[in-house]
Amino acid sequence: MSKTVEFYFDIGSPASYLAWTQLPALCQRHGAHWVYRPMLLGAVFQATGNASPAMVPAKGRYMFKDLARYARRYGVPFGLPPGFPINTLMLMRGALGMQVREPGQFEVLLAALFDGLWAQQLDLGDAGVLDRHLAEAGIDPDRFHALAADAEIKSELKRLTEQAVARGVFGAPTLFVEEEMFFGQDRLDFVAEALRR
Repeated sequence: MSKTVEFYFDIGSPASYLAWTQLPALCQRHGAHWVYRPMLLGAVFQATGNASPAMVPAKGRYMFKDLARYARRYGVPFGLPPGFPINTLMLMRGALGMQVREPGQFEVLLAALFDGLWAQQLDLGDAGVLDRHLAEAGIDPDRFHALAADAEIKSELKRLTEQAVARGVFGAPTLFVEEEMFFGQDRLDFVAEALRR
């Protein structure tokens, strides 16, 4: 019986982006499948008393260098978008809306958002930039905004975020193999070990 990797993420987390670039191949190697668990990282921080490493200047400088090291190791493009850290409330609502209402388009959207922020360093907080980028990826911007504004989707994102906190999540990405928790994209080797067991 194949194991499942649960991937708690926020698009605005650079470490979530790096983990996302590696998880498909990792899961394929170990015959596992993975499940996306969208959450709002800012609300997780508020609920747990945690904060972005970028809020501590020395830690933030180190973290960005370390993330760049991992990006080189993984062979993926990486850079910080304008205005980092960014408010991802609308982006995460739209992503969850697509996952729930139009699951066939969800991974296309997720790839567009992750790539736009971290590979192309686009300011996706700018509505014009976002809409052009979505359209180029084959996503209807009006549909995306409608999903992000949907009251049921807003409530569901809040519920999923609260559920993440209840499971012990305090940052992104957080991965679960069964009930074993792993925090950070730099723990993927431990995720692989758990999948081998």
